[in-house]
Amino acid sequence: MIILAGATLSILGLIGIIYSIIAVARAKRAKLDDAELRARLGKLLPINLAALLVSVIGLMLVVVGIVLA
Repeated sequence: MIILAGATLSILGLIGIIYSIIAVARAKRAKLDDAELRARLGKLLPINLAALLVSVIGLMLVVVGIVLA
């Protein structure tokens, strides 16, 4: 059960990271000036960090589940 929960969290974190990558690529393609680009990337940074944290917690749960199994 722990392994399944960890895998689910890891997948959700990976989806968030992929979303961040796509959003940054779109922002760079939009040819925004420096201030607007920084503002948009500043809004994406917390999403990216949260997705990374969720993914790491999920991977930790998978490892704990494997060790306990």
